Order: sequence, then C-alpha cells, then structure tokens
Amino acid sequence: MKALVEHLATGGKLNTGELGELLQAATTDGALLQLLRNTAVRTARQQFGFGVYIRGLIELSSYCRRDCLYCGLRRSNRTAERYRLTADEVMECCKEGYALGFRTFVLQGGEDGTHTDKWLETLISRMRSQYPDVAITLSLGERSEESYRRLYEAGANRYLLRHEAADSTLYASLHPDSPSIEHRLRCIEALKRCGYQVGMGMMIGVKGQTINHIAQDLQLIAQYECEMVGIGPFLPHQATPLGGEPAGELNTTLAAVAIARIMLPHALIPSTTALATLTPTGRCEGILSGANVVMPNLSPQDVRAKYAIYENKASWGKEAAEGLAALEQELATIGYHIDYSRGDHKMYNTKE
Repeated sequence: MKALVEHLATGGKLNTGELGELLQAATTDGALLQLLRNTAVRTARQQFGFGVYIRGLIELSSYCRRDCLYCGLRRSNRTAERYRLTADEVMECCKEGYALGFRTFVLQGGEDGTHTDKWLETLISRMRSQYPDVAITLSLGERSEESYRRLYEAGANRYLLRHEAADSTLYASLHPDSPSIEHRLRCIEALKRCGYQVGMGMMIGVKGQTINHIAQDLQLIAQYECEMVGIGPFLPHQATPLGGEPAGELNTTLAAVAIARIMLPHALIPSTTALATLTPTGRCEGILSGANVVMPNLSPQDVRAKYAIYENKASWGKEAAEGLAALEQELATIGYHIDYSRGDHKMYNTKE
C-alpha cells in the first residue's frame, strides 16, 4: 500500500480498484493513514505554505424544492424552520465580514424558487460594486446554463455543486425526486464553460455507499479537474428518512480528503463544518489531511440554527465569523495561520 501512496505522490494514477484498496486499508491501518495524511500535508504546503484561506458563509434560505433523503432542508420536513434573507440582510453580512477581513463570500441556500436570476443578479451586482476585490462563491444547486452565465456576468466567481455520488444507482437512491447524476454533471460542465472556479464533492458514510463508490467519486473529481473539492462525513438529521443512520467514519473521511489533495495538488479543499461537527478536533484533523480552507459562518445569528442540513451543526465559536481570533489560536496549535487573501485557484487568472 505504501507503494500506491508513493505512486500517487509522484503524479501517478491509480485505477478505481487500487483507490478502493488504499481507502479500505487506510481506514483500518493507522500507520498507512498517517503516511497518506503526511503526504497530503506535504503536497498542500508546497502549494500554499502554512496559510489557511477563510470564506464567509452566508446561508440565503432554508427553503428547498428538493426532497433528498439525507438533508434536513428537504421539502417534506414539516418541522424545519424556514427563512429567507433579504438582499439588505445579505449586504449587512458582507459589511460585517469585510470589516473582519473576509475576501470571499459564499452565498449558499436550498433550491429556493424565489431566488430568480433577476433577484440574484441584482444582489451579486451590489456585492461586486461595493466590494470589487472580493470573490463571490455561489452554492445554489442545479440551474440552467443561461442562469449560471447571467450570475457569472453579474460578478460571481466560483460555484460549489457537489456531485454527491458518481454511481448512478446510489445517486438516484439518495435523490428520488431529482434529475440524474448525468444531469448534475452537465450542470458542472456548464459551469466550467461559463468560467467559474467549480467545486465538486461528496459525503462519506451515507447509507448504501461502499468504499468502491468513494473511489469512483475520487476518480470523477480528478477527471473533471475541479478547482474546489468538498468532502465531509455524512451526519444524520432525525427528520429525514436517514435520520437513524450512523454518522460517517472519521478515518475514511480523512483518507478521502488526503487522496483528493494528492490527486489535485492545487485544489482548494475545505476542512468542512461537518468535520468540525463530527469531532471537536475535526477542523484541525482536516487541515492535517491536506485541507487548506475553512468557512466560518457569517449568517445572521438568529437564522444559523435554522439552516439545519444535519443536526447540531457547528456554527458558533471557532466556526463563526466573529470567532476568528479563536480560530487563529486553534490553527496556531498545529503551526498554521489564517491567510486573509481571496485564495483563488492558481490557474484562475489564466482563464480570464
């Protein structure tokens, strides 16, 4: 197995079976997992040094037209507390975040039909006009290519659209009312054509997922050469059909993050809020597996608990925008620091 790690580290490629074997072994063999993580950290440091980029997360809306089995925002969840931020509330979040030093804002929300192209264009144009030096990231689900293009032209730079499952059967089982994985990949391809820095990714440990599925996911992410990779553990929400399932396993998640880093050395990879929710040391564990981004919560404090994709989401303290000093202290314990720059993918300027 060490030979497989070395092969990846020198730019070699593994087939899906070899990736699966490496993941399986790393999940149970502590020494192999540590080798994998050390290799990923070395790879990340060669590209980014000891800096960790911060993104200010603004959760636009907890309304969603989809009914995904794992998500607390699913439309069938009658107990969910729904809200929508106004454009002025979003701008107030940006004002606060900019003063704190954020130079990337992430607008995330369920697939809310009230977020028309016109409404989003107006909001993004306001953000771009008032904060011309920031990066604007969107995470608003599946839309048409025309919609993506309009939002890009309004001033958005990046788009997060996790593919969730490369295997079509697994994807369909988790998204019973959604288009196919092929449709989602067409959306990702459309985003690339528009010029976005694009993010893919998946949960680890969701019901029905096997090690081979995760290996397929990693192959797909590498194939698309995406600029951002979001990988975190599955966390259950009791008001969903998967509410009684166990959370995703930490070591498997860290191994997947590490492999993604080695396969895509320049990628922007967050140490996810889900990792920080799974275990108190999750954020640092992710960074020590090759992640180089964290996403503190900039949403108004009275709505943070309402954006409940899973339960007990970490959105306070070091996971909150107002907790940057505590985050800086935590990063210092593992030899890292906050990098307050925009943190674009290194190939971004060549695409402009």
